[in-house]
Amino acid sequence: MPKTISYEMAYDAPVEKVAAMLADPTFREDVCAYQRVIKADVSIDVDGETKQVRIDQVQETKGVPSFAKKIVGDETNIVQEESWTSLTHGDVTVTIPGKPGEMTGTAVLEPTADGGTVETVTLTVKVKIPLVAGKLEGLIGDLLLKALQAEYKVGRDYLSA
Repeated sequence: MPKTISYEMAYDAPVEKVAAMLADPTFREDVCAYQRVIKADVSIDVDGETKQVRIDQVQETKGVPSFAKKIVGDETNIVQEESWTSLTHGDVTVTIPGKPGEMTGTAVLEPTADGGTVETVTLTVKVKIPLVAGKLEGLIGDLLLKALQAEYKVGRDYLSA
């Protein structure tokens, strides 16, 4: 059964400033650096309020349980793509090329009463490997949560600078 995760990031900045941060390649590269990725290629195409974001990164799988390491190896390539159809709504897809699974969902920016913004990312993790799918979906969900927590920390620092 697929696993769904949802994570809220509350920023002390208006929606426009948070959207601009999410469109800044330097911010995305800083998030990758904070997560200690081995290699990252960030591309962002902006057209008015819409944007296409692609982050192709390679991460070590240190600390991953042995049952999962047999499937992903010592390093894993992760491709995150975001298609923002407006300033406040993006469709998110995360894939691990060559591996049987995917994560899909949304990122939504909402203004708060005090002039800030809440970004809510909701992703569903699906792995197509009999017997271990549930364990892998849980593991991937936990790793995604850690990645979102890293993005939130870097985002708060970025917006306070």
